[in-house]
Amino acid sequence: MLDYIIVGFGLSGLSFVEQLENNNKSYIVFEDYSQKSSRVAGGLYNPVVLKRFTLAWRAAEQMRIAVPFYRNIETKLQKSLVAELPVLRRFNSVQEENSWFEACDKPVLKEFLSSELIQNTNPGLDIPYHYGKVKHTGKIDLQNLLSSYLKYLNNKKCVINESFEHEKLILNQGFIEYKGKKAKHIVFAEGFGMKKNPFFKHLPLVGNKGEYIIIKSNTLKLKEAVKASIFIIPLGDDLYKVGATYNNQDTSPEITTAAKAVLQEKLSRFLKVTYEIVDQVAGIRPTVRDRRPMVGSHPDYQNVHILNGLGSRGILIGPAMAENLYKYIEKGIPLDPEIDIKRFNQ
Repeated sequence: MLDYIIVGFGLSGLSFVEQLENNNKSYIVFEDYSQKSSRVAGGLYNPVVLKRFTLAWRAAEQMRIAVPFYRNIETKLQKSLVAELPVLRRFNSVQEENSWFEACDKPVLKEFLSSELIQNTNPGLDIPYHYGKVKHTGKIDLQNLLSSYLKYLNNKKCVINESFEHEKLILNQGFIEYKGKKAKHIVFAEGFGMKKNPFFKHLPLVGNKGEYIIIKSNTLKLKEAVKASIFIIPLGDDLYKVGATYNNQDTSPEITTAAKAVLQEKLSRFLKVTYEIVDQVAGIRPTVRDRRPMVGSHPDYQNVHILNGLGSRGILIGPAMAENLYKYIEKGIPLDPEIDIKRFNQ
């Protein structure tokens, strides 16, 4: 009998599998590549909400867990996955610069915000005021991370590349069974695919579609991620990821010309060099209205669990939430009420 079956292998699934690896648990993963939000995300880890100059929810704690987590995977897979990358916030007015200084003086933000204003030196960008710099930021190569880890799982014969048929899950006393495979627990980490899961589709998961364009510019030569109304994230080889859009009305997986037009219009406000669009990608972020993850066990089946709702900050949130769920299942350590799905039963 296996210890776990994991359904879904985005950031949630990967984070939980790594917990199992570190604790010598046996498992099998089911992945059908239907959910793409983790694979197309920008890849930045950044603890600050740059629209309001506030610290993201539990960001300091999550940073302490997440960065070593990804470094350890780098070592295990012998792949270059993590890179330090400065994040610069473009200011739109003197008032914003003053608000930045006020934020720098707050104890929770001192560690992450530089009080030194930065003058723009890149002629390819229109920056009439200054930049503010976020400290301890970087970028995860998400496509490489997920594809390399899946290759690792394939080599271990721990992944089955097919869609999970929920109606074929058999619930027994103390274990579950699926297509002849028995396991003590099953964890659903399906992202927006959870809407088709009969065990958890009652939960208020919201799909928030995000689209990016990938541009090529031989003259921009940008070495930092710049946040204005959108992000420009350098990818290397004169390529940049630009985005993202947020649309909670459209949950189709296809890219749209409307999103491309929005991104180009926002880019035109501060990009002064020519570029070409070489690609466009889309994914449906699994979000929750209270902006907290969905973690926990089914109210009637205590070996059926969920790890979902990481939203747009899955890189930082995923490792900590997976650790919390693992300790809850294996050691009985209660989940924080803020993340426990029991909050929706109240």
